[in-house]
Amino acid sequence: MPEILCTPIGFVSSPFKERGDAPRQGKLTDEISLITLKEEYLPATLGLDEEKDIFVLCWFDRSERDILQTHPAGDDTKPLKGVFANRSPHRPNPIALTLAEVIRIEENRITVRGLEALDGTPVLDIKPFRAEFDTPNR
Repeated sequence: MPEILCTPIGFVSSPFKERGDAPRQGKLTDEISLITLKEEYLPATLGLDEEKDIFVLCWFDRSERDILQTHPAGDDTKPLKGVFANRSPHRPNPIALTLAEVIRIEENRITVRGLEALDGTPVLDIKPFRAEFDTPNR
């Protein structure tokens, strides 16, 4: 299998310093976080100020990668499920996907609400939310 290399485009500054500080999902917090992009990615933000909501893909570098089953929401009363069937931060490749609200953009700094990432978390990518593509057609 070929090696896959990902280079962070930036890093998160957040009030969540340790794993137990962060909410289970970004939607469960109104806390403000800052994404600081590397300067070379500044051109990639063209038009981003027109977006209200963005998907932030992060590398949860402090998550465990060898856990394949967890209790949903960490609740031991719920039956075990595979990590592909729940939202555990522990996964073979700890890629997090969070829908966050854009508060403001100033140069290479994007202020967002609703990001559950820990302080210092690497950011892999940012994509705009599009209701026509990102909600089920059912």
